[in-house]
Amino acid sequence: MDTRRLDLNLLQTLEALLEERNVTRAAERLHLSQPAVSAQLARLRDLFGDPLLLPAQRGMRPTAKAEQLLAPLQASLRQVRETMMTHQDFDPAAAGMTLQLACTDYAQAVAAIPLVKRLRETAPGIRVAVRNLETARLQRQMENGEVDLALISQENAPPGLLTQAMFEDRYALISRPDHPAWRQGVTLASYLQQEHVVVSLGSGDFGTAVDVALAERGLARRVALSVASFLLVPEIVSQTDFVALMPERLVSAARVPLDVHPCPFPVRGFDVAMAWHPRNHGHPGQRWIREVFAALMAETG
Repeated sequence: MDTRRLDLNLLQTLEALLEERNVTRAAERLHLSQPAVSAQLARLRDLFGDPLLLPAQRGMRPTAKAEQLLAPLQASLRQVRETMMTHQDFDPAAAGMTLQLACTDYAQAVAAIPLVKRLRETAPGIRVAVRNLETARLQRQMENGEVDLALISQENAPPGLLTQAMFEDRYALISRPDHPAWRQGVTLASYLQQEHVVVSLGSGDFGTAVDVALAERGLARRVALSVASFLLVPEIVSQTDFVALMPERLVSAARVPLDVHPCPFPVRGFDVAMAWHPRNHGHPGQRWIREVFAALMAETG
């Protein structure tokens, strides 16, 4: 092969094509037109003397040679990217970049919004794209550059990611003001008798870790409503006789009238951490954002 005919753009196109196995998705990922990617694929086929990708029922399938190329190609490009990013100077005030942040709506309210406010003050050229956290897809999304940073519990973070603890939160019992169930005080018996709201992100389940903990004690509560958003719960509880266990940081940020009570039995809290892919570890801009984020959360206690 005449390596003088190769350039970095062609290799990045080959990486995207082999990972996506679809010309349209590769073009979107590279911010190129589909004809441009098709033209680059034709050049790559000529250079390697191999079709590399063949039409399949869904997208394309790599040839045997292409499958052999993928791992060393990924490793080589990762090393090039890390080398370039490590040696870049970063000026927050003049920086222009986009941060792809994945988190739940709970983390959006208590962490992402404060981060966006801080970035507007110190690095107005940095854009933030907030997307829903999909734990099962997170590793793949980070490998593909679709997500730069995620807010997730360390125990739930995929093993291939780097993490840094940010803060801890615990649960409080909320109800509407003057809820009739609490006139004699909050007891375990009165708690179990109420109708509860729980959060199930995308699955519609009515059971949570709290119900598992209760079942271990031979107890059960009445879960009447399952919602897909933490932010809905305070609004629902303030207008009904439903009760709920909610993270304290979210409760303190609620803008509806609520009564807040300690949980009548021990409930384990949870941690929130930053998670990122090793390929982004040396990126000066993302490293700076992580440092700002950690300091900001430390300020809030």
